[in-house]
Amino acid sequence: MYAKVIVDIAHSQVDKVFEYSCPPETKVGCRVKVPFGGRIIEGFVIGVEDSSAFAAEKIKPVKEIYDELPALVPECFSLMERIAERYRVPKAASLRLFLPSEMRLGKVNEIYTRRVKYTGAEVTLSKSAKKQAEALEFLKQKGDIDFTSFSQKFGNGAVNALIEKGAALSYKVRRNRAPDYPESADGEKVLTPDQRAAVEYIENSENTVNLIHGVTGSGKTEIYLKIIADKLKEGKTAIFLVPEISLTPQMLAQLRARFGGQAAIMHSGLSAGERFDEWWRLRTGEAKIAIGARSAVFAPLENIGAIIIDEEHDSSYRSETSPRYSTVEIARMRAEYNGCKLVLGSATPSVESFIKAREGEYGLVTLTERINGRPLPEIIIADMRRELKRGNPSNLSRALREELTQVLNDNKQAIIFLNRRGYSQTVICTDCGYVAKCENCDVSLTYHSEENCLKCHYCGAKYRMLSACPECGGNRLRYSGTGTQRVVAELSQLFPAARIIRMDNDTVSGKDGHYKILKQFSEKKADILVGTQMIAKGHDFPAVTLVGILDADMSLHFSDYRSGERTFQLITQVAGRSGRAGDKGKVVLQTYSPENYILRFAVNYDYAGFFENEVKMRKAALFPPYSLICRVMVVADKDDKALEALKNVFFAIEEIRKGDPQEFIFFNKMHSPIKKIQNKVRYQVLARLRTEKYLPQIYKIAVENSTADALVYVEENPANLS
Repeated sequence: MYAKVIVDIAHSQVDKVFEYSCPPETKVGCRVKVPFGGRIIEGFVIGVEDSSAFAAEKIKPVKEIYDELPALVPECFSLMERIAERYRVPKAASLRLFLPSEMRLGKVNEIYTRRVKYTGAEVTLSKSAKKQAEALEFLKQKGDIDFTSFSQKFGNGAVNALIEKGAALSYKVRRNRAPDYPESADGEKVLTPDQRAAVEYIENSENTVNLIHGVTGSGKTEIYLKIIADKLKEGKTAIFLVPEISLTPQMLAQLRARFGGQAAIMHSGLSAGERFDEWWRLRTGEAKIAIGARSAVFAPLENIGAIIIDEEHDSSYRSETSPRYSTVEIARMRAEYNGCKLVLGSATPSVESFIKAREGEYGLVTLTERINGRPLPEIIIADMRRELKRGNPSNLSRALREELTQVLNDNKQAIIFLNRRGYSQTVICTDCGYVAKCENCDVSLTYHSEENCLKCHYCGAKYRMLSACPECGGNRLRYSGTGTQRVVAELSQLFPAARIIRMDNDTVSGKDGHYKILKQFSEKKADILVGTQMIAKGHDFPAVTLVGILDADMSLHFSDYRSGERTFQLITQVAGRSGRAGDKGKVVLQTYSPENYILRFAVNYDYAGFFENEVKMRKAALFPPYSLICRVMVVADKDDKALEALKNVFFAIEEIRKGDPQEFIFFNKMHSPIKKIQNKVRYQVLARLRTEKYLPQIYKIAVENSTADALVYVEENPANLS
């Protein structure tokens, strides 16, 4: 027998299939150990054949087979080809996506529990063997028991004697390290007429992809759960994706309430053992529903009946490491392979998705009202320019303070949103203008008052707080900007009796960090939740009747064609956390640009108006989806190596541009906006193209110029242009 193997080396020079002799039990999809270049490495079996075209003496043997049940399902190999071709990566890099990283590196294994069961065999015990007799009688009653507890009760000697005499049998059972999330008490709900119509439309639609555009609180989750339930009844499986790890436990609780242990969770917040065991439950078919963030799209499920992507507009669905895939694209590949539906849902769909829905490429379901006709929360604009003129230098407007007072008096809850952690954004010397920056990254440091230190939010480096300016020696240092930490301090002064908790990357350490904070808030053990983007979407807290949005227009001023879209989405999503139960909700939106048209659309929940305006602007300026932004990044330890690679890339693409200048709307080379991250210099070639015509060639140029000294890679319509 001969195995066709892709070795686990993600490099273009070895991106081919190698042949090894193998034992008969070798199966397609198994991981194997093979000799390669003087060492033993891991590989993936993608085919097994009876004969080989090579001479037998030239073929090396497989050293070890890892898997009794193949780790990779047949679909993986179809997707491997498509992903490798689409994102110009080696096939090994594609296959790695389907396996937990710890499993690939051999850092995690199955764990087993030892048990003992009664065999029914008749045995004769001596009169002196009282412990054995007691143990045998106990085992007859129980039938099956944990070996450790059985031995603790009657002693190892008595238990082992029963095993030796054949009265008892010892065996191993694989034990799951399941993440410990409680189940929701909610059972299946009766769908509204609109929800029923949505399910029927999607299940009967001729489109592979269907978009649900439903306002916050319109019951999209129940539609998802009904679709999943229908597919499980047909003997199929499902994948359910959410944008934030913090959303996963809440959604898992709902799925477990409905589907029990058939739901398995996949995300980076689990321990290595938990992640492996949940993956294994899906692979063996014990679990039928995979739920998680972006990487769960690669869940090892077969016979998939539905793939659901909630909050489809979210930028976290794009991978920022190689392969730089779009989750929606991968999900569509899997939906086409399995002949199933891909359902996208959002209160604020991405402009690209809504254009596809409007043009008929996607099916479209629209939900314009909240469940039971509850009104959307009223949005009050607080002009922070007037606040300053009135002598209020605080981060909290008078309107927000008054509403908070009312909420606390009514024993309700509030959420305060600010997409910036820390105490203040920068430390500035008012004498010479010096700004404290990270030594490894071209970014300013953020002051954190609890630790009295400066932190870099890009590389995690910590610095001592300055007592004097290192440039001029002056001691007039000013904190500029506001972070969540400062907001909590301010709220604590204003409302000393209020219980306030904070949720950002500094407070959610540990695998259960998100869950613990959200559980505390959902159980009303806190009155005010202050947080960053991780609290902005998906959460459902019935007692929340007020949302405060600080610096609402901050994202408007980013130099990015998507800045208006992101601002509209963020405001709408955060506002949607208010008034989801019986009480009417309110939102206080604080801004220095109250006249901005994006904010006006958001205040009126006018997605249609926003969309039409945005499409006209993008069409006129030729921004995506009416063009393609292609960024070739060059990252290196040394400036000269980066510049050498940059020039090679630039001149190679310049040759393409000379042959077809009309295809290039914009083309130039430059420093990346953040010139250095983690001590690596960053340059870019930026192009705006009319079509994808030359994209394969640009990818090829990037691969050819990526070396050990300089990493070169391509980003299409990057979510973050910094």
